[in-house]
Amino acid sequence: MSSEAPSLHFNTAQVEDSIGYLLSRSKTMLSRSVDEALRRLEISHSQSSVIMMLCLGKCSTAAELARDLFIDSAAMKRTLDKLEAKDYIRRVSDPGDKRLFKIELSEQGKQLAAQLPPIYREVLDVSFTGFTQEELGFLKCLLRKLLANRALLEAKDFSCPGN
Repeated sequence: MSSEAPSLHFNTAQVEDSIGYLLSRSKTMLSRSVDEALRRLEISHSQSSVIMMLCLGKCSTAAELARDLFIDSAAMKRTLDKLEAKDYIRRVSDPGDKRLFKIELSEQGKQLAAQLPPIYREVLDVSFTGFTQEELGFLKCLLRKLLANRALLEAKDFSCPGN
């Protein structure tokens, strides 16, 4: 099997059948549904994503969070400022490098993090109504495969056609 990606044809007359369109619409649908469900906690989906990444120990700096969540550094700073103002996180000087700050959950942030998984599950349970466990497993496999191509996308210069 070739590792070369098949050329995906883009038919402007049938954009709603495009993989990019379907992925984008699906992400928007899920994100808006999570935003709606999180309204009762007075946080946004992007803020809850930061809380979960910190809770899971996946990231500990603003730069790591921005990179992992595909958010630009200015937007990440605004998100962190809002979470800090709500006392969900704190910025702590890195003992190894005083120029850096580690981001930590406060006690209130840890309590908030414990409330998030059931909310996510509720949204996903409704969103994936009618899917079999086999279909969900296959979808996860395909999405992991797509995410594994991140380095290829980051290395590609899309500003130069044909590169």
